[in-house]
Amino acid sequence: MVLELENLTKLYKNGRGAEDISFALEPGEVLGLLGPNGSGKTTTMKAIVGLVQPTRGSVRICGVDAAHNHELAMKHTGCLIEAPALFEHMTAYQNLRLAARFYDYVDDARINEVLKMVEMDKYKKDKVSSFSLGMRQRVGLALALLSNPELLILDEPANGLDIEGMVYVREVVGKAAENGAAVLISSHLAHEIELCATKAAIIYDGKLLCVESMEAILASSPSLEDYFLAQVAKCKMQNAECRMQN
Repeated sequence: MVLELENLTKLYKNGRGAEDISFALEPGEVLGLLGPNGSGKTTTMKAIVGLVQPTRGSVRICGVDAAHNHELAMKHTGCLIEAPALFEHMTAYQNLRLAARFYDYVDDARINEVLKMVEMDKYKKDKVSSFSLGMRQRVGLALALLSNPELLILDEPANGLDIEGMVYVREVVGKAAENGAAVLISSHLAHEIELCATKAAIIYDGKLLCVESMEAILASSPSLEDYFLAQVAKCKMQNAECRMQN
Protein backbone atom coordinates (compact mmCIF):
# COMPACT_ATOMS: atom_id res chain seq x y z
CA MET A 1 0.00 0.00 0.00
CA VAL A 2 1.40 3.42 -0.97
CA LEU A 3 -0.83 5.64 1.18
CA GLU A 4 -2.91 4.76 4.23
CA LEU A 5 -4.94 7.30 6.19
CA GLU A 6 -6.69 6.28 9.39
CA ASN A 7 -9.04 8.78 11.02
CA LEU A 8 -6.82 11.66 9.89
CA THR A 9 -8.13 14.85 11.48
CA LYS A 10 -7.06 18.47 11.43
CA LEU A 11 -9.43 20.91 13.10
CA TYR A 12 -8.73 24.63 13.38
CA LYS A 13 -9.87 26.92 16.18
CA ASN A 14 -12.89 28.02 14.14
CA GLY A 15 -14.04 24.38 13.90
CA ARG A 16 -13.26 24.05 10.20
CA GLY A 17 -10.88 21.53 8.70
CA ALA A 18 -11.16 17.81 7.96
CA GLU A 19 -12.26 15.09 10.34
CA ASP A 20 -11.81 11.31 10.46
CA ILE A 21 -10.53 10.90 6.89
CA SER A 22 -9.71 7.27 6.13
CA PHE A 23 -8.76 5.71 2.79
CA ALA A 24 -5.93 3.81 1.13
CA LEU A 25 -4.15 3.99 -2.22
CA GLU A 26 -2.33 1.23 -4.06
CA PRO A 27 0.28 1.59 -6.83
CA GLY A 28 -1.30 2.70 -10.10
CA GLU A 29 -4.47 4.05 -8.51
CA VAL A 30 -5.68 7.62 -9.01
CA LEU A 31 -7.96 8.86 -6.24
CA GLY A 32 -9.86 12.04 -6.98
CA LEU A 33 -10.75 14.04 -3.87
CA LEU A 34 -13.89 15.92 -4.90
CA GLY A 35 -15.57 18.66 -2.91
CA PRO A 36 -16.50 22.35 -2.97
CA ASN A 37 -14.06 25.06 -1.96
CA GLY A 38 -13.57 25.00 1.82
CA SER A 39 -14.64 21.37 2.18
CA GLY A 40 -11.32 20.15 3.60
CA LYS A 41 -9.47 18.89 0.52
CA THR A 42 -6.38 21.07 0.93
CA THR A 43 -6.34 20.59 4.71
CA THR A 44 -6.29 16.81 4.20
CA MET A 45 -3.40 17.05 1.75
CA LYS A 46 -1.44 19.42 3.99
CA ALA A 47 -1.88 17.03 6.91
CA ILE A 48 -0.61 14.11 4.79
CA VAL A 49 2.65 15.87 3.89
CA GLY A 50 3.16 17.58 7.25
CA LEU A 51 2.44 21.18 6.25
CA VAL A 52 -0.02 21.23 9.14
CA GLN A 53 0.11 19.15 12.31
CA PRO A 54 -2.80 16.66 12.44
CA THR A 55 -5.09 16.88 15.46
CA ARG A 56 -5.26 13.08 15.50
CA GLY A 57 -5.10 10.07 13.23
CA SER A 58 -2.27 8.49 11.28
CA VAL A 59 -0.59 8.70 7.87
CA ARG A 60 1.53 5.91 6.42
CA ILE A 61 3.39 6.36 3.13
CA CYS A 62 4.96 3.22 1.64
CA GLY A 63 4.68 1.65 5.09
CA VAL A 64 6.44 4.54 6.82
CA ASP A 65 4.67 6.36 9.66
CA ALA A 66 4.85 9.99 8.52
CA ALA A 67 4.58 11.32 12.08
CA HIS A 68 7.56 9.34 13.36
CA ASN A 69 9.79 9.37 10.27
CA HIS A 70 8.65 12.34 8.25
CA GLU A 71 11.83 12.76 6.19
CA LEU A 72 11.79 9.15 4.97
CA ALA A 73 8.06 9.30 4.17
CA MET A 74 8.55 12.47 2.14
CA LYS A 75 11.32 10.85 0.08
CA HIS A 76 8.56 8.76 -1.47
CA THR A 77 6.30 11.77 -2.09
CA GLY A 78 5.98 14.56 -4.62
CA CYS A 79 3.36 17.24 -4.14
CA LEU A 80 1.87 20.44 -5.50
CA ILE A 81 -0.39 22.01 -2.89
CA GLU A 82 -1.99 25.41 -3.47
CA ALA A 83 0.38 27.79 -5.32
CA PRO A 84 3.85 26.40 -6.11
CA ALA A 85 6.61 27.77 -3.87
CA LEU A 86 8.99 29.31 -6.39
CA PHE A 87 11.81 31.81 -6.10
CA GLU A 88 10.86 34.72 -8.34
CA HIS A 89 14.43 35.88 -9.01
CA MET A 90 15.54 32.42 -10.16
CA THR A 91 14.96 30.70 -13.48
CA ALA A 92 12.80 27.60 -13.86
CA TYR A 93 15.93 25.46 -14.07
CA GLN A 94 17.48 27.06 -10.98
CA ASN A 95 14.33 26.41 -8.95
CA LEU A 96 14.47 22.73 -9.87
CA ARG A 97 18.22 22.56 -9.32
CA LEU A 98 17.70 23.88 -5.79
CA ALA A 99 15.01 21.27 -5.05
CA ALA A 100 17.21 18.52 -6.53
CA ARG A 101 19.72 19.02 -3.70
CA PHE A 102 17.34 17.09 -1.43
CA TYR A 103 17.66 13.95 -3.57
CA ASP A 104 20.95 12.14 -4.15
CA TYR A 105 19.68 10.52 -7.34
CA VAL A 106 18.24 13.59 -9.12
CA ASP A 107 20.70 14.97 -11.65
CA ASP A 108 20.65 17.52 -14.49
CA ALA A 109 19.29 14.91 -16.87
CA ARG A 110 16.23 14.38 -14.66
CA ILE A 111 15.71 18.15 -14.28
CA ASN A 112 15.73 18.59 -18.04
CA GLU A 113 13.45 15.55 -18.41
CA VAL A 114 10.72 16.92 -16.14
CA LEU A 115 10.98 20.39 -17.67
CA LYS A 116 10.33 18.77 -21.03
CA MET A 117 7.49 16.71 -19.56
CA VAL A 118 5.67 19.89 -18.49
CA GLU A 119 6.61 21.67 -21.74
CA MET A 120 8.73 24.29 -19.97
CA ASP A 121 12.13 23.25 -21.36
CA LYS A 122 12.25 26.17 -23.78
CA TYR A 123 11.68 28.59 -20.89
CA LYS A 124 14.09 26.97 -18.44
CA LYS A 125 16.50 29.94 -18.51
CA ASP A 126 13.73 32.51 -17.98
CA LYS A 127 13.08 33.96 -14.52
CA VAL A 128 9.90 32.91 -12.73
CA SER A 129 8.96 36.58 -12.26
CA SER A 130 8.17 36.72 -16.00
CA PHE A 131 5.90 33.65 -15.95
CA SER A 132 2.12 33.59 -16.23
CA LEU A 133 0.00 31.73 -13.66
CA GLY A 134 -0.22 28.72 -15.94
CA MET A 135 3.55 28.62 -16.50
CA ARG A 136 4.15 28.77 -12.74
CA GLN A 137 1.73 25.90 -12.30
CA ARG A 138 3.68 23.85 -14.83
CA VAL A 139 6.96 24.50 -12.97
CA GLY A 140 5.21 23.46 -9.74
CA LEU A 141 4.14 20.25 -11.43
CA ALA A 142 7.74 19.67 -12.52
CA LEU A 143 8.84 20.06 -8.89
CA ALA A 144 6.26 17.48 -7.82
CA LEU A 145 7.51 15.02 -10.45
CA LEU A 146 11.21 15.68 -9.90
CA SER A 147 11.97 12.77 -7.56
CA ASN A 148 9.91 10.27 -9.61
CA PRO A 149 7.70 9.80 -6.52
CA GLU A 150 5.77 6.70 -5.54
CA LEU A 151 3.04 8.99 -4.19
CA LEU A 152 2.04 12.06 -6.21
CA ILE A 153 -0.25 14.60 -4.50
CA LEU A 154 -1.78 17.34 -6.65
CA ASP A 155 -4.09 19.99 -5.18
CA GLU A 156 -6.24 21.59 -7.88
CA PRO A 157 -3.42 21.19 -10.45
CA ALA A 158 -5.50 22.61 -13.31
CA ASN A 159 -5.73 26.04 -11.64
CA GLY A 160 -4.61 28.75 -14.06
CA LEU A 161 -4.29 26.37 -16.99
CA ASP A 162 -6.03 26.66 -20.34
CA ILE A 163 -7.87 23.77 -21.99
CA GLU A 164 -4.68 22.30 -23.46
CA GLY A 165 -2.97 22.60 -20.09
CA MET A 166 -5.81 20.80 -18.33
CA VAL A 167 -5.65 17.97 -20.85
CA TYR A 168 -1.90 17.82 -20.34
CA VAL A 169 -2.29 17.48 -16.54
CA ARG A 170 -4.59 14.51 -17.10
CA GLU A 171 -1.95 12.94 -19.36
CA VAL A 172 0.76 13.47 -16.72
CA VAL A 173 -1.46 11.88 -14.05
CA GLY A 174 -2.19 8.93 -16.33
CA LYS A 175 1.49 8.36 -17.14
CA ALA A 176 2.47 8.56 -13.46
CA ALA A 177 -0.14 5.91 -12.62
CA GLU A 178 0.99 3.72 -15.53
CA ASN A 179 4.51 3.87 -14.12
CA GLY A 180 3.24 2.56 -10.77
CA ALA A 181 2.75 5.74 -8.77
CA ALA A 182 -0.31 6.26 -6.61
CA VAL A 183 -1.89 9.65 -7.31
CA LEU A 184 -4.08 11.74 -5.02
CA ILE A 185 -5.61 14.64 -6.92
CA SER A 186 -8.16 17.18 -5.70
CA SER A 187 -10.65 19.34 -7.55
CA HIS A 188 -13.98 21.06 -7.14
CA LEU A 189 -14.73 20.16 -10.78
CA ALA A 190 -16.41 16.76 -11.06
CA HIS A 191 -15.71 16.44 -14.78
CA GLU A 192 -11.95 16.75 -14.29
CA ILE A 193 -11.94 14.01 -11.64
CA GLU A 194 -14.16 11.78 -13.77
CA LEU A 195 -11.74 11.97 -16.68
CA CYS A 196 -8.57 11.00 -14.81
CA ALA A 197 -9.38 9.11 -11.59
CA THR A 198 -9.88 5.40 -10.97
CA LYS A 199 -11.59 6.14 -7.64
CA ALA A 200 -13.40 9.15 -6.18
CA ALA A 201 -13.69 10.32 -2.59
CA ILE A 202 -16.47 12.79 -1.84
CA ILE A 203 -15.60 15.29 0.87
CA TYR A 204 -18.14 17.80 2.16
CA ASP A 205 -18.05 20.13 5.13
CA GLY A 206 -14.88 18.46 6.42
CA LYS A 207 -16.34 14.95 6.33
CA LEU A 208 -15.54 12.10 3.96
CA LEU A 209 -18.92 10.95 2.66
CA CYS A 210 -17.75 7.99 0.59
CA VAL A 211 -14.94 6.41 -1.42
CA GLU A 212 -15.93 4.43 -4.50
CA SER A 213 -14.40 3.18 -7.73
CA MET A 214 -15.15 5.28 -10.79
CA GLU A 215 -16.46 2.17 -12.50
CA ALA A 216 -19.05 1.61 -9.77
CA ILE A 217 -19.98 5.30 -9.67
CA LEU A 218 -20.67 5.49 -13.39
CA ALA A 219 -22.58 2.22 -13.27
CA SER A 220 -24.99 3.71 -10.72
CA SER A 221 -25.12 7.36 -11.87
CA PRO A 222 -25.08 9.19 -15.22
CA SER A 223 -21.97 11.12 -14.17
CA LEU A 224 -19.71 11.82 -11.21
CA GLU A 225 -21.45 15.18 -10.84
CA ASP A 226 -24.83 13.46 -10.39
CA TYR A 227 -23.27 11.02 -7.92
CA PHE A 228 -21.72 13.89 -5.96
CA LEU A 229 -25.01 15.80 -5.76
CA ALA A 230 -26.84 12.68 -4.58
CA GLN A 231 -24.28 12.03 -1.83
CA VAL A 232 -24.40 15.65 -0.65
CA ALA A 233 -28.21 15.65 -0.64
CA LYS A 234 -28.19 12.45 1.43
CA CYS A 235 -25.70 14.03 3.88
CA LYS A 236 -27.83 17.17 4.25
CA MET A 237 -30.93 15.07 4.90
CA GLN A 238 -29.17 13.05 7.59
CA ASN A 239 -27.89 16.23 9.24
CA ALA A 240 -31.39 17.72 9.23
CA GLU A 241 -32.82 14.57 10.82
CA CYS A 242 -30.14 14.67 13.52
CA ARG A 243 -30.97 18.29 14.33
CA MET A 244 -34.68 17.46 14.60
CA GLN A 245 -33.95 14.58 16.96
CA ASN A 246 -31.79 16.79 19.16
